[in-house]
Formats: sequence, structure tokens, C-alpha cells
Amino acid sequence: MTVAAKTAAHEEVPAEQPQRMSHGEVIQALSGLMLGVFVSILASTIVSNALPRIVADLGGTQSVYTWVVTIELLAMTATVPLWGKMADLYSKKLLIQLSLGLFVVGSLVAGFAPNVTVLLASRVAQGVGAGGLGALAMIVMAAMIPPRELGRYSGVFGAVFAAATIAGPLIGGVLVDTSWLGWRWCFFIGVPFSLAAIVLLQKTLHLPVVRRTVRIDWLGALLIMGGVCTLLVWSSLAGHRFAWGSWQTGAFVCGGVLLLALAVWNESRAAEPIIPLSIFRNRTVTLAVVASTLVGVAMFGGTVFLSQYFQVALGKSPTVAGLMSLPMIFGVLVSSTVAGQLITRFGRWKAYLVVGSVVMTGGLALLSTIDEETSAVLLGAYMALLGIGVGMLMQNLVLAAQNDVPAAKLGAATSTLTFFRSMGGAIGVSALGAVLTNRVTSLYVDHFGAASTGGGSAKVPDPQSLPAPALAVIRDIYGTATSDLFLVAAPIAFLSVLAVVFIKEKPLSTLTGDERRALEDRS
Repeated sequence: MTVAAKTAAHEEVPAEQPQRMSHGEVIQALSGLMLGVFVSILASTIVSNALPRIVADLGGTQSVYTWVVTIELLAMTATVPLWGKMADLYSKKLLIQLSLGLFVVGSLVAGFAPNVTVLLASRVAQGVGAGGLGALAMIVMAAMIPPRELGRYSGVFGAVFAAATIAGPLIGGVLVDTSWLGWRWCFFIGVPFSLAAIVLLQKTLHLPVVRRTVRIDWLGALLIMGGVCTLLVWSSLAGHRFAWGSWQTGAFVCGGVLLLALAVWNESRAAEPIIPLSIFRNRTVTLAVVASTLVGVAMFGGTVFLSQYFQVALGKSPTVAGLMSLPMIFGVLVSSTVAGQLITRFGRWKAYLVVGSVVMTGGLALLSTIDEETSAVLLGAYMALLGIGVGMLMQNLVLAAQNDVPAAKLGAATSTLTFFRSMGGAIGVSALGAVLTNRVTSLYVDHFGAASTGGGSAKVPDPQSLPAPALAVIRDIYGTATSDLFLVAAPIAFLSVLAVVFIKEKPLSTLTGDERRALEDRS
């Protein structure tokens, strides 16, 4: 008996099940959703490639460079559990449209930002919107598509991810290099796509709305956001604004831990907790959360500074820097698509998690050997390995968790995984960004003297304005500092191997989330 037959034999389709969508109807329903995801990824990849020019034009420091990325991840991370909980209670379509609206507001403010302060504020709005898109996209897919069938649609998701990630750096590079446009259009360009996605979602996405007369645990949401934000702010500031062993560190850490402890206490007593603690009794969910957090730390923390490495250490233009990211993107596209198709065909998924985590760790370890003279061929090979590993891991960790929880907790489980992956990313960007800032600053002092940093962190340089002797030193500084990031990220990624090895493989369900919910409601 095949895996599919065994699974079907143990599952009863409810007599009054929601109408199962055809393949064509699912594709149509996903069109607006995928456009929204495209916008979110496009905006992120455009900005990452343009950041060296943006921060330099606004007179920001290396610390500001890190904060432009961190503050969006922080806002996204802190609000993901709330989006997921609301998805279990209210209209998923309306919530996605609301998240896109917030994204539009943030993009417009960022495009007109006159200084770093306004830019950072706009990134908060973008992060809240991106948090909704990231959590709700996977929740909506789980509601319409059985876990066993998700693989065939992962190619669509992978294609959208790859298209946005490839187009982002290229478009961003062209905009930055075009004098009559400039970096501000990196924010404006996503607005029409976001508005189109809102309209398309209204026409194509039709899901049953489960209305429940319950109150959202706003206190729990506030405590979770407060605790996470406190710890992330500490990890961003420690090491250059104040010492790791200072009283400020003690205050931030104690405050953050206290808020999170209160959040756990509150969630254990709330009627409708934001993050139901009961889902952590599920071994698959707990290990997937651990692995997702580690993947976020290693991937986001290690790769977000690659564009800066390309432009400053290697002396490439923004457009060329965008092209240099293609190997990693193609790695993600190919591995996620192939793995998804094979999972749908054979029903086995654990091997892809194990292989993916090993390959990702290997890619990061190889990237720890780069410097300002590393060839483009070697860089491309290392980045392709990293992309292949990430492509096997990210979606399939969510699939494993969604397959192993009650349908009533799909939203909470999905958003919990997204939350911890985003938190890992924010911690990675903050902590590894602090490592980069400290390393760059110390190397500046070694080469140019203490006066070169003005007592703070080193400013992000504009390579085009530097004389040749100084440029050679700057390239060496950023090449050395970037390799140190990957040297730290690789062992963190290895811990994800240990997490996924202990996940128990279970047959994939053949029922959609809505069908499982109807069955559970009657039992």
C-alpha cells in the first residue's frame, strides 16, 4: 500500500465538506496572493541592494545600515503572531488586504524620507505589512490545499519568490544607477503592484469566514512585542553604543526576559492566546520552531550584508551586485520546486530537511573563506549551495508543522513558525550586524586612527568618492569583516541539522485545512 493510500485510509472526508477547489481555481485564487508576496519580496530585495547608496546619501553610519534592515524585521517579527491569531478568527482576505495597505503607506513615506529618522519610521509600517503577508500567505494556502498536494504548488510559490528576488536587485541597481530616478524609486515602484494585488484579491480569493465571538488577547500581544523588541534593540546596540557587560545590557536583558516571562504566564491563562502554548507539546512543531529560528539567524544575518560586500569590497556597481546574487536565487528556485514535486509524488519529506540543513551549513562555511579578491565563480558556487539548502528547508518546515496540528490551530502554528524564523532573522541581522560594525570600526581605527570614526562607528563609505590608496584599504576591511560574519553564521546553521534529524516523519494529510476544520468541528 502506498503512503497516499495509507494516509487516505486513516482520514475520513467530512460528509458536508467545503467545496474542494480545482487546480485552475486554486491557481486563480492564488494570483492575488502571489502578487502580494511578490511585492513584499521585491521591496526587500530592491532596498537591500540600494542600501549602501541610501545610507551614504542620508549621511548614515554602519550602525544605521544595520538598523534600516533590523527595524523592519523587528516590526514584522513582533506582529506576526497577532496576524496569525486574527487569521483564525476573522476574514483572511480582509487581513491580507489590510497588510498590503500598510505596506503601501510605509513605501510612500520611505520614498519621500528626508532623513534617516523618517526612513526608519517608514520601515516600521513596511515591517508590519510584511509580517501580515508572510504569515497569511502560508495560512491561506493551507486552508485551500491539502498538505499532500502542497508540493505541486510550491513551484508557483518558488517561481514568484525567485522572480521577485531576481528582479529586485536588478531593478534596484538600475534605479540607483539612473540619475533621473535614484534610490527613492526603489520604494515607489512597489506601490502600484500592492494596489493591484488588493484589487485582484477582492476578485479572486474566496474563503469561508469562521466568525467566532471571542476577544483577542491584546495583553499577550503587547507583552510578546515588548519583550521581543527589547531584546532585539539590545542586540543591535550592545558592543558599540555600550559594552556587552554594562549596566545597560543588564537592564535591557532583564527587562526583555521579564516581559517574555509575563507573556508566557499570560498565554497559559488566556482563553484565546496569541501563541497557544499547547502547540509546543507537539514534537514536530517544537523542533520545526527551533530549526526555523536557527535558519533565520544564519540566513538573514549572513546574507543581508552580501550586497554591501559586492559594492564596497569588490567595487561592483549596484546593477552588477544584483546580478551577482542570481546563483543563490536560482539555487532556492530549483531546490524548492524539485523538492516540492518529489514530496507530492512520493509523500516523503524529512530527507529534504536533513539534506537542506547540511547543504546550507556547508554553503555558509565556504562563504567564511571569502575576501576582497575572491573570484565571481567561487562566490557563485558558494551562494548556489546556500540557496539550494535554504530552498529545501524553509517551506518544508512549515509543511511538516501544518501537517501535524489540528486545523483550528493552523493559523497559530504557521504564524508561530514565521514568528520565530523572523525573530531569528532579526537577531541574526542585529547581532551579526553588530559584529560587522565592531569589526569594521576596529579595522578603521587600525588603518586610519581613532579620529576616523569620531568616537562612534565608521560611516558607510561611497567607493566612487575615495582615492585609490584609501579604496584598497576599505576593500580589505569590508572583505575581512564580511567573512567573519559567515564564520559565526556557519556553526549556528549546523545546530539546525541536529533539530531536523529528530523530527519524526508522518504521512501527509490528503484533506485541506477547511475540510479538516469541518471534520474537527463535528467531532
